[in-house]
Amino acid sequence: MKPTAVISLSNNGARIAARLARELEADRYVHVAVSARYAGKRFDAVIPLTHEIFHTYKGLIYIMPCGVVVRALDGLPRHKTADPAVVVIDTGARHGISLLSGHEGGANDLALRAANILGAEPVITTTTEADKDAIVGIGCRRGAKAETILSAIRAGLRLAKVSQARVRWLASVDIKKDEPGLIAAAAEFGVGLRFIASDEIRGTARAIRRSAFVESKVNLPAVAEPSALLAGRRTSLRLPKTIINGVTIAVALENSI
Repeated sequence: MKPTAVISLSNNGARIAARLARELEADRYVHVAVSARYAGKRFDAVIPLTHEIFHTYKGLIYIMPCGVVVRALDGLPRHKTADPAVVVIDTGARHGISLLSGHEGGANDLALRAANILGAEPVITTTTEADKDAIVGIGCRRGAKAETILSAIRAGLRLAKVSQARVRWLASVDIKKDEPGLIAAAAEFGVGLRFIASDEIRGTARAIRRSAFVESKVNLPAVAEPSALLAGRRTSLRLPKTIINGVTIAVALENSI
């Protein structure tokens, strides 16, 4: 099977698709009504296209309303271990929704990857993720080792008196997207890693402890605390920024309504 396809109906969707396809090395499908300046295989209607490619790709990313995608999928899903990952992104690139095959098919991971690329909010509704309420914000120097970061995460959780089982996300700033140690630490920890846009951190009105060092290095007021707070909803700090072996950790909890 091929890795990923991105499907769009509009010019704005095609613009988003181009960015995703570039970073995910995905195939692009664009509606015939879309401007010719956007590359991709042309299609007339979503339903027949979906029936044609559903079992061809491991992942399908639709940039269009959820209702359109649900109708297009009608009759196709067989089993969560066999169906492709299906993710839906709105044309404002605000949300990346894991719609089908969240765990086994990898839609949760694909939604997170797409959201990190676009600076969007990943929407994960599978019970094992939705019931978790802790977010660990991480700030680290360039070249920090995975084992050092992982040790700091676990130490921070102990200080916060929060179990690893409650952690929904690890979070850092977007300029750390290519930090090998951070990525490896998240993989070993077994929790998704969110990257918060630098501009969102600079513009936040949330009360955070500013760092002159971080500001001088990367022009940000802080990393760990705002990343933890902004990666969730209705968040409050459980552990303020704490430096552990050169890694800055902050723990936030999401408060239910």
